[in-house]
Amino acid sequence: MEAGRGHGGGGAKRRGRPGDDKMPFRRRMQRRKICRFCAERIPIDYKDVRLLGNFITERGKLIPSRITGNCARHQRELTTAAKRARNVALLPFSSSTV
Repeated sequence: MEAGRGHGGGGAKRRGRPGDDKMPFRRRMQRRKICRFCAERIPIDYKDVRLLGNFITERGKLIPSRITGNCARHQRELTTAAKRARNVALLPFSSSTV
């Protein structure tokens, strides 16, 4: 196999919509999300189920920080608080329906 070639096999052109080569991919300009806990100085507590519920999906998963806008420090604290709340049965581990 020659150096610099991927697993695609052959030199076939990438398939896509007609005119893709003319229009480069443009990212939509989006406002930078700010950490709610840093901005409003809200403490993260595992007993505050209403606050934790905003960062948990219907399936019981934590929403990632790239969506919520949390900073790394507060995302870690949020994860720990959610795990504690689950262990004390304040939050469900998963949804009731599958």
